[in-house]
Amino acid sequence: DLVPAYQMQQAIYEMMPLSQVYAHFDEIMGSAYSVSLFTNWQQPAVNQVWRKHVLSNGQAQSTEGEFFGAKVATVKHHPVDAFGADPCTEQNSVPGPWYERLPHFHIRSTLVGGDELQTEYFVARHHAVDALKAVAQLQPQMAPFLKLTEVRSMTGDNLWLSMAYGQETIGIHFSWHNRWPAVAQFLPVLEESLAPFQARPHWGKLFTMSPARVQSLYPKLADFQTLRRQLDPQGKFQNAYLEKYIGR
Repeated sequence: DLVPAYQMQQAIYEMMPLSQVYAHFDEIMGSAYSVSLFTNWQQPAVNQVWRKHVLSNGQAQSTEGEFFGAKVATVKHHPVDAFGADPCTEQNSVPGPWYERLPHFHIRSTLVGGDELQTEYFVARHHAVDALKAVAQLQPQMAPFLKLTEVRSMTGDNLWLSMAYGQETIGIHFSWHNRWPAVAQFLPVLEESLAPFQARPHWGKLFTMSPARVQSLYPKLADFQTLRRQLDPQGKFQNAYLEKYIGR
């Protein structure tokens, strides 16, 4: 549904201990309109926590100086600590329109470090902590080619092929250095670690999961296939990728 335009602010917190993330995950992720955790897994802490609040009266709200052990940042940050923050939308709790706060980056910015590969898996929210612990165990293997992990949340929906179908969902995103042979060798290891949590791969990012495994994760897939044949009997909107993972 459409809603009137609204104002937002965002604040960044640095170095939240993983012990706090694991112990208070739902409270942390539910503490603002949008929350993202960024980490490279190289220390027992989340590098950055981005919290974005909707303002009820257009005025800036007070910002906690500390949030579950993380200190509020006083300067702008890029999600990747090594990059400059110029492409990022305004931080430090400065109010602004929603379209200049919800995105991490300015719509007209030229992103740095675009030469990368991306992967993302989605798990039910109640599996999130165990899934993150499983990922953390793989840090030594992925460290040579991992840029960053982002953890984000989304509400469940009733769209048959949505990664959030039927469940409150957490996305675990990986930005990799452009080293496909190493990433391709690692992804089956990552997918095996996440298999107990019925992790669904992002349709538009890299994964190595078998078609049978992907199809097993979508309970309404057969209904979608039937509907597709009714509406597109000639397969005008099919391609090799869709035929492989969704079927005819």
